[in-house]
Amino acid sequence: MAKRDYYEVLGVRRDADEAELKKAYRRLALQYHPDRNPDNPQAEERFKEASEAYAVLSEPDKRRAYDRFGFEGLGATGTSDFGDLGGFTDLFNDLFGDLFGGRAGGGRRRGRGQRGADLRYNLEIELSQVVTGFEAKLSIPKMRPCQTCEGTGLRPGTQPERCTRCRGTGQVVFQQGFFRISRPCDACGGEGEVVRERCPDCRGAGRIDGQQSISVRIPAGVDEGARLRLSGEGEAGVAGGSPGDLYVVISIKSHPLFVRDGPELHCEVPVPFVKAALGSEIEVPTLEGKVTMRIPEGTQSGTVLRLRGKGLPTLRQSARGDQLVRIFVEVPTKLTDRQRQLVEQLADEIGTDVSPAAKSFMDKLRDLFG
Repeated sequence: MAKRDYYEVLGVRRDADEAELKKAYRRLALQYHPDRNPDNPQAEERFKEASEAYAVLSEPDKRRAYDRFGFEGLGATGTSDFGDLGGFTDLFNDLFGDLFGGRAGGGRRRGRGQRGADLRYNLEIELSQVVTGFEAKLSIPKMRPCQTCEGTGLRPGTQPERCTRCRGTGQVVFQQGFFRISRPCDACGGEGEVVRERCPDCRGAGRIDGQQSISVRIPAGVDEGARLRLSGEGEAGVAGGSPGDLYVVISIKSHPLFVRDGPELHCEVPVPFVKAALGSEIEVPTLEGKVTMRIPEGTQSGTVLRLRGKGLPTLRQSARGDQLVRIFVEVPTKLTDRQRQLVEQLADEIGTDVSPAAKSFMDKLRDLFG
């Protein structure tokens, strides 16, 4: 079958620049690559045709020869049979290195290494510590850089050797017909170097198990489930890679007296019925100690009183929330004979005139049931 004009194959003008050629070739190569079109000889032929066209037009000397003399000009330069595609392999991998596991002749990868793992530390704190924040001292079990080899994995005083299989490039090339594909070298793992004498302490890993003590500032107003990120405090990287991060996840212990609702605190305080009836001063707990609160005469169970500024701060505001105190009027359960007599006399004396809620309820019952 007669060859088509290279510009026609790529679908570009004859004055197309390098960027236009690359764009056109990439589109066709992605469309017709054999990996995406298995058992499709037509797609494979289109892929080879586009690759041949790009290999010629992307090189200035070959393109000039082709523009002047056509395919005969390429025969004169010895390129029409594509016997040597080393340069073209580099061009292909520049465009599609991400599809084929690396670039041909990409050089050594040692020094880039592998990033260390991120770590999570669950920290339980007291509710009272949310008020002011504090400095937490943590002991973190993690992989640390080996001090003997300084993280290289090499026996001190030795150097890694150049990989003989890939000749230090970290890549090996496989050829299929005229097409060549590079892969990471399995002998050196794509590093380009081989460690012959490993560090005796870390056995070549470049890191060892250990503990590290660190301090972390827990801010005032921190919420349940908050995650504090400490950059670079995770596990050490491999082969000189960067360390991971440490995430401190906050949980807050339940409190025997208080329930948190955002910046507000809720608590319930029992009050003897005599004090509730007459009004009185009572002691109320807060996270910072006891305070005195005045309850008005005739305070009922369920009444909610507010202590301003005795709640919790928030991360974004300096002002603190309030503490809400719910009054629970306590009725005595054990009375002496004398106390019972006095209560009965009180009941006879006051009737329902001083109990408006009870009087209203009884009136509704009479209206409903007669």
